[in-house]
Amino acid sequence: MSVVEKIIKRFSNPGRDSLIPVLQAVQEEQGFISRESVIEIGKALNLPASKIYGVATFYNQFRFSPYGKWNIQICRGTACHVKGSANVLSRLERELSIVAGETTRDGMFSIEVVACIGACGLAPVIAINGNFHAKVTPDDIPGILEHYRNLEPEEKE
Repeated sequence: MSVVEKIIKRFSNPGRDSLIPVLQAVQEEQGFISRESVIEIGKALNLPASKIYGVATFYNQFRFSPYGKWNIQICRGTACHVKGSANVLSRLERELSIVAGETTRDGMFSIEVVACIGACGLAPVIAINGNFHAKVTPDDIPGILEHYRNLEPEEKE
């Protein structure tokens, strides 16, 4: 029995109104929503895949690819924005050849934009697997990435 089938069984009389909770449960179980999961959900709820993607892409919480070994959260809250987090994000995207919400082909890095990390005094701030980097500038990005390329994800700084 697939993950989606197990999740669908939790709902009594699942239908269109179950879509968001089903998507949330699938993502919680798998870490993201795969193409195969979308197809299975569509069959189970009698919805076209386009409808499922339409709903899932509307909400910021859903991902369509797994996180990388190193998930980079970049704060875009007011303090970080004022201090230049947009430029830091642009540099991250250029250096990794991906955009926010994606994972590098090698599965090493992913970028996630968050509304606020809660470290406004450290702005602009990024967190990589929970390790905070304060007052980050675009020029800091290559060195930070190189540091993480040389670590195992289980290692802490």
